[in-house]
Amino acid sequence: MILHAASALLPEGWAKDVRIRIEAGRIAEVTAGVPGQGHGVLLPAPVNLHSHTFQRAMAGLTEARTAGQDSFWTWRALMYRFLERLGPEDVQAIAAQAMVEMAEAGFSAVCEFHYLHHAVGGGAYADPAEMSRRVAAAASETGLGLTHLPVIYEQGGVDGRALAGGQLRFGSSPDIYAAVLDGAGRALAGMPDAVLGVAPHSLRAVSLPTLARVAGMAPGGPVHIHIAEQVAEVTEVEAAWGARPVDWACANLPLDGRWCMIHATQMTPEETAALARTGAVAGLCPITEANLGDGIFDAPGWMAAGGTFGVGTDSNVRISLAEELRVLEYSQRLNLKARAVLADQRSTGRLLWEEAGKGGAQAAGRGTGRIEVGQWADLVALDTGDLRLEGVAGDQLLDAFLFAGRDGLVSDLWSAGRHIVRGGRHIAREATETRFRATMRRLREAL
Repeated sequence: MILHAASALLPEGWAKDVRIRIEAGRIAEVTAGVPGQGHGVLLPAPVNLHSHTFQRAMAGLTEARTAGQDSFWTWRALMYRFLERLGPEDVQAIAAQAMVEMAEAGFSAVCEFHYLHHAVGGGAYADPAEMSRRVAAAASETGLGLTHLPVIYEQGGVDGRALAGGQLRFGSSPDIYAAVLDGAGRALAGMPDAVLGVAPHSLRAVSLPTLARVAGMAPGGPVHIHIAEQVAEVTEVEAAWGARPVDWACANLPLDGRWCMIHATQMTPEETAALARTGAVAGLCPITEANLGDGIFDAPGWMAAGGTFGVGTDSNVRISLAEELRVLEYSQRLNLKARAVLADQRSTGRLLWEEAGKGGAQAAGRGTGRIEVGQWADLVALDTGDLRLEGVAGDQLLDAFLFAGRDGLVSDLWSAGRHIVRGGRHIAREATETRFRATMRRLREAL
């Protein structure tokens, strides 16, 4: 496959008249200065580094106030009630629709932080990895790249209390989790660019013995964990273990570039610098963090310490790559009362795009996130004929896309060379949407 672009963002910067040759899903050649017919601009397509696809079905259903002050914890209670109605076919239908929307937003792949393993009430399916198999099937039918992260969830809090209610669908002993992980690996076996990793849910939900061995459960694969998302979580961990979550993790976990620390919105400046130095990726989900009232990540402090970040859609209340990056920058502006907080010699838009691409690829175990020989052909083309992009190029084009654009500016997307978005629409959208609508009608009638 040969692609041409009038302009492309390469590792060394913007280049004109770029020819890209793709073989077996990977970039085999990149040559600038070769005129040809094709796309106005090609960009490396970032990875969505954190998603719970089943929560796409909850979007818009949790915005009414319950008794007292609403918070992450009241939202979580509603999510557990919703779980009582989801079966395997529902999970596949919802995941496929979410993945279609991710591709149309510009994401080439997703890191699925997958903790919905069991039947209602916690009973095991005949195949312990039934739900992982459904997620893999959704990725296969949509063509979106997948880094699958089965979650181990053992306890209801740092004190080791038993799981209850909706949590029973997540809970796994180390032996059960080993069976889930093995089955998930088999489900991914026929997918050439799929990656298997592990995900201890959080410090509060995993026992100390398991935390000590988790990095060895998927040798060489990514390790993702929720950390320091909520003030209550920080208080609970500090009371039990005598250290704040990030301080404890830096001192007790083998943190390195394999790790992705999700949220990390509750850190001191010292914790921010220490965590950045480990090489772990900060997994930021600005739309969800705003929706749940988590707090604001210290992006300037993180970048100053040499940290790497990527973005994810988490609860999938709104699936928009441009808006995740925009909210990340705007939250810094609101917090610091300043503009262009994350710009350096690059514009804000270019820095956000390149850094999120780098961090997302690292977190997914998916290469460098750049357009270069040997990397997966994860590429996105923008509709440069749109009025919002009229007359802009280079860094200004990315600024216009992220800060002045609209939904639908992604015209084409390739995931490992699979051309899955064409003319702004995913090639499987019609079938996926029909099934999703039927699923949602049934679920909402039961709520």
